[in-house]
Amino acid sequence: MGIQDIIEGKRQWRAHLARVKALPPDYQIVYQEMQRYLFKVGPVDLADGTLLSGIVDFFTEGAASGKSVTELIGTDVAAFADGLIKDSRTYADIYQESLGAKPGTDEK
Repeated sequence: MGIQDIIEGKRQWRAHLARVKALPPDYQIVYQEMQRYLFKVGPVDLADGTLLSGIVDFFTEGAASGKSVTELIGTDVAAFADGLIKDSRTYADIYQESLGAKPGTDEK
């Protein structure tokens, strides 16, 4: 990864954040909570940028149609985020595999 790639990545991230700031305040709060949750849960493919930008696209459409954010996703932000990444591989899965157990089991 060269310096130009880093600069372009920062440029894209700043443009993404500008789109988030253009959302209504309630959408911004929910997006920030989802982003925090997803960063914590750690789907491996989060870095490719399509998931977070897809959420912003979804929220932009919802706000444009006059819906509240809870009408779009419900009241449980974590459950909605889990639904988005249910088939994604997470860092927790990788950790479980490194321990020799199958993901979702208590085997050691």
